Amino acid sequence: MALTREFKQTVMELCKDPDYRKALLLEALEAYLEGDIVVGNSLLKDYLNGTQSFEEMAEKMQMQEAGLRRMVSPKGNATAKKLFTLFKLCQHREGIESAEQLLKVQLKAA
Repeated sequence: MALTREFKQTVMELCKDPDYRKALLLEALEAYLEGDIVVGNSLLKDYLNGTQSFEEMAEKMQMQEAGLRRMVSPKGNATAKKLFTLFKLCQHREGIESAEQLLKVQLKAA
């Protein structure tokens, strides 16, 4: 199902809020840890679209943007190394440098 323009605009508006961006990353990580790869990919893709950072992240990961987009697609099959590298870059982008900081995000969202 294709996303509507309104939904994409809503996500981009919400991603202007740093707390929302951090919560989105945390939700994606929780989905992956629960084994729900499709949801994790979708949330991570929403983060990358909402922050308009596909190009930036692909460059930092030394890969093509199209490859990164495939990696977080519903049928994406990223290696653990690439997935954790992407998460680390996203966390760094949000100023999250430790598990303790990520836990604070989780507690704040609850």
